[in-house]
Amino acid sequence: MTSLAVGPAPDVALARINPVTQLAAILVVTVVLLSSLDLVTPSIVVAAELCLLPAAGLTSPRAVWSRTWPLLTSAASVGVVNVLLSDDAPPLAGAALALRVVGLALPGVLLVASTDPVLLADALTVHWRVPPRFAYGALAALRLVPLLVVEFESVRLARRTRGVEGGSNPVAQARLFAGTGFALLVGAVRRGSRLATAMDARGFDSGVPRTNARGSSLHARDAVFLAGTVLVCGVAVTASISTGAWQPLFGG
Repeated sequence: MTSLAVGPAPDVALARINPVTQLAAILVVTVVLLSSLDLVTPSIVVAAELCLLPAAGLTSPRAVWSRTWPLLTSAASVGVVNVLLSDDAPPLAGAALALRVVGLALPGVLLVASTDPVLLADALTVHWRVPPRFAYGALAALRLVPLLVVEFESVRLARRTRGVEGGSNPVAQARLFAGTGFALLVGAVRRGSRLATAMDARGFDSGVPRTNARGSSLHARDAVFLAGTVLVCGVAVTASISTGAWQPLFGG
């Protein structure tokens, strides 16, 4: 099986934090990382995020790699492309961009690894008043991600069985990957249409106010977690400014 592993890890520390609190923390991190182009800020933020990996149940190198290899590959590509295609960009600029990509995406990995999608949908409808049609549509999409992974692996193995492989040629590999992705996209669109019809048939588009059977509560630990996120981001920005590395995105 390939590894875009998804789904909640059972009974982990980060699972005790309400999903909307985690989303609010992700928003704080996003604003901070997009406010400057320096290297210091994302370095500190990413270091703090890595400390949360055990709290999300990602304790083994294999578990971390299975969930983060697309992220790490994308980050490395961004850094390398930025250095190669820019005449005056130093290697540190590429490293800063790569770290920023990791810092922006890793909180999402932690959220997916530690949060039951059902609890996420409940929290969105209870605390943020997100329409049930959208919230539970997103829940259904998350539930179908593992199926998408299985289908990707099935298509890849089927092509290998027929002798269709890219070998060591990166162009051929990219072409095969694009073809597989297009096949999965077509299947996903068809499945999404059937799912939307099924949800409408069950009254998700009726406009009738709905109650929530499970509920969702905010606790003191949620406030502590969000405050800790703000503190880490504040330390990162302060360290960047004090070292003279701060490079605001606009102005200054």
